Amino acid sequence: MTSSRNHQGAHGIGQAEEQLNQQAEAAEAIQGTNETDQEVLAAANRNESELDEIIERQSD
Repeated sequence: MTSSRNHQGAHGIGQAEEQLNQQAEAAEAIQGTNETDQEVLAAANRNESELDEIIERQSD
């Protein structure tokens, strides 16, 4: 039963993320983007993060 609840929670999080992405895209279409928005989008879409770099350094 716990795993079912966890699955439902994960699914809900995915739906919330999708809704936030759609809202951000709609706002961008209406208002355009500014430099800060572009930096945030670029950071969110990066494949690697500082955490990945730390993990790689520790495994070497």
